[in-house]
Amino acid sequence: MKIGVLGPQGTYSEKAALRWCKSMPEARREAGLVYFKDFDEVLRAVESGEVDQGVVPVENSLEGAVTAVMDLLLHLDVVILGEVNLPVRHCLVGRGEGEIKIILSHPQALAQCRQYLRRNFPGVEIRTTGSTSHAAHLAQEFPEMAAIAGESTARDFGLQILAREVQDESDNITRFVVAGRGIPDASGRDKTSLVVYLQRDRPGALFSILQEFAKRQINLTRIESRPSRKGIGDYYFYIDLEGHVNDAIVKEALSEITKKASMVKMLGSYPKSKIDALQ
Repeated sequence: MKIGVLGPQGTYSEKAALRWCKSMPEARREAGLVYFKDFDEVLRAVESGEVDQGVVPVENSLEGAVTAVMDLLLHLDVVILGEVNLPVRHCLVGRGEGEIKIILSHPQALAQCRQYLRRNFPGVEIRTTGSTSHAAHLAQEFPEMAAIAGESTARDFGLQILAREVQDESDNITRFVVAGRGIPDASGRDKTSLVVYLQRDRPGALFSILQEFAKRQINLTRIESRPSRKGIGDYYFYIDLEGHVNDAIVKEALSEITKKASMVKMLGSYPKSKIDALQ
């Protein structure tokens, strides 16, 4: 089995993929990781069959949705097979040989450490990179650079830990999804993700959709809007709910929603993740 992740080695996506591998049946745990330069490449490799699965982040407890991934899940022919909730503990890492003039990291990591950077490095240039591990690689080469990355990434690149726990809140968790092809069977502890598109000129349209879940006591764990790019005020609604698409009550609700919405796309129906302690 091949699993696509954001590269190079040492990214949080890699950590999430390794946790996912541990949850697999023993015969399939020795999956090979394939590294890509961005999330678009990861998911397109899943769609084309170049890899069997891809692990990408969809939301962070501090910064919210990873919008690029949400848009890709809508438009590509892949489904969510599972999820991994990964606690994220950022460190400031570098060679520690002089004054820090530049701090680099992935945009999501920098955003999760925004207040720390503002307080402690107000005059330092902040640059974005394709991944936290790419930032660590650059910090390895230049003494005036430091990176926001994980502790294990610092070890991999031979860097010093200049500061620990630099994220703005200690309870920092990123939710990753595992994309593939085909919906897994119900486990009894499932989540279903879908996208609903409504006609803009229908008053009460969103309420009528949510009402179908409420009257069947289906719990919604997430609802988020994304612009349709068709005009101001026109949105796709991303919904996560408890239950499997093959559960009778969920199937009934989705049947009614399909009658009311302009478009309903099933993103996946899969076992819910438990939050693992970071090792």
